[in-house]
Amino acid sequence: MFNIYAILFVSIVAETLATTMMKASEGFTRPLPSMLVVIGYSVSLYGLSHVVKSMNLGIAYAIWAGMGIFLVSVMSFFLYKQKLDLPALTGIAFIAAGIIIIQLFSKSVAH
Repeated sequence: MFNIYAILFVSIVAETLATTMMKASEGFTRPLPSMLVVIGYSVSLYGLSHVVKSMNLGIAYAIWAGMGIFLVSVMSFFLYKQKLDLPALTGIAFIAAGIIIIQLFSKSVAH
């Protein structure tokens, strides 16, 4: 199961990089950020496709998407100086809480 979490971690990091670089690609007009978007999503989806072989699809996607939202929000704050208001921060906190609840209490993680 450790390998599955390692692959999921790499998939989340790759998706975060790809999504963060999407803004920097300026509509795919800048080559390097555009390549990072394509490579990042390719690595991410390839890894996720292997994770769902042994992890519940809904749970894997919830962790992947939730962590992606959280990490992209953090990266956009630091890289692009984009701030979030209280409702946005509250919503992201709920997403983080949901991921923690899934990890600590769900019996659906592996099938």
